[in-house]
Amino acid sequence: MNIQKILVADDHPIFRQGLIRTIESHSSFNIIAEVNDGMEAFNKIKELKPDIAILDISMPKMSGFEIVKKIRNLNLDVKIIILTMYSDEEFFNQAIDLDVKGYISKESAGEDLITALERVSNGNSYISPLLSDYVIKLDRERRSLVKAKPSLKNLTPTERQILKYLAENKTSKQIAEKLFISFKTVENHRANIRDKLNLKGLNSLLKFAIENKSRL
Repeated sequence: MNIQKILVADDHPIFRQGLIRTIESHSSFNIIAEVNDGMEAFNKIKELKPDIAILDISMPKMSGFEIVKKIRNLNLDVKIIILTMYSDEEFFNQAIDLDVKGYISKESAGEDLITALERVSNGNSYISPLLSDYVIKLDRERRSLVKAKPSLKNLTPTERQILKYLAENKTSKQIAEKLFISFKTVENHRANIRDKLNLKGLNSLLKFAIENKSRL
């Protein structure tokens, strides 16, 4: 794998240095910039064009989400990992809508960061188990208050199994190996599931799988 250029943006120096030490211990990643506010992060991303930008969700001058929106408007080819202290579903949904590839809880960043970087650098997504578990809990609590969920009855056993694996943060490649089918077949199944469930957006299937893990 090519060495990935990484930018780290967090306004807490001690936490930021901890992230940097973790990343520097792996030869697949090269930190090209570290910054402590959102405006500087955005300017450095434009200037240096990192492969992956790790952004704190809450920073002075510009939030992580504001940076992502500006990056999208400029069509910059930068993958984003968001760091957050918040487990609110609103933030989770916003990250999904903005096609953020990694969404990591600061509580578990030390454990999750390298896995997230490896997944994201390979074109996959990663969500901290702490955050996905919280979203599942919220979904259970409000189940009786929301409109009826898309029916799973039209899904084949294989499609349901693929959803289960997605909820476990498995990549398409890993799912293909588990089911002894090709990567392309998994991708076709994922497209069929989205159509059957009327899901829109690149990460909508992952979000659905996490929120409905208990139903699969």
